[in-house]
Amino acid sequence: MKGGKSWGVMVVLVVVLLGMWEVKTSSAAPSAAECKEERRLAINACKPVVYGKDPSPACCERARVTHLECVCPVITPKLAALIDVNKAVRLIEGCGRKVPRHYKCGSITTP
Repeated sequence: MKGGKSWGVMVVLVVVLLGMWEVKTSSAAPSAAECKEERRLAINACKPVVYGKDPSPACCERARVTHLECVCPVITPKLAALIDVNKAVRLIEGCGRKVPRHYKCGSITTP
């Protein structure tokens, strides 16, 4: 991928995938502003993953605390087409998260 926009899209995609399997048990759904902040924090923590580095402890922590409601709505068919789901699953599991089989989040379904 070339250019700043493509790089930004890859960062968002990795972060979205890293955070999509954590279901929060709190009774109140996060606000739009809270979701935006969660995604911003995750993008900043996980930028090195785009360059082929392993997720840092901070990135893995963001993956564990990100609300499902904040990430699934942003996974459109266009974004899903750019994601290597198998690689994303390996990264997520490397952070200690179990990834359910055949799980649908936005336009992605896990293998």
